[in-house]
Amino acid sequence: MNEFDQFVKHRLKAKYYLRYADDFAVLSTDKTCLEKILPVMQEFLGSKLKLAMHPDKISIQTVASGVDFLGWVHFPDHRVLRTTTKKRMFRNIQAKDEKEETVQSYLGLISHGNSWKLRQKILRKGKLLN
Repeated sequence: MNEFDQFVKHRLKAKYYLRYADDFAVLSTDKTCLEKILPVMQEFLGSKLKLAMHPDKISIQTVASGVDFLGWVHFPDHRVLRTTTKKRMFRNIQAKDEKEETVQSYLGLISHGNSWKLRQKILRKGKLLN
């Protein structure tokens, strides 16, 4: 994916580009620019790297509506855990009989976002809160 990173940064001149493994996001104040570079990125991925973007995971949206990336929905001033990630987390806690190490692991995960209420809910479910 380094070849793709270089292409996006140097050929497409994307100022705000981020990638983690095979997930990436391009941010811009110009919607037309994003609409223009999307097919160019798809072509590069297909022809040079033999990869394809998942059609259900491509979106152009305003930052104010939140950017769904890596299990979180990112807003300009905070981030919250994606709803499906939250549901999976509670399922896993329950499936592992609310083991303390499982609960602590998820508490570590959610500490990276705005999650005070979620933390309280996990602690109540895990019976760690009096």
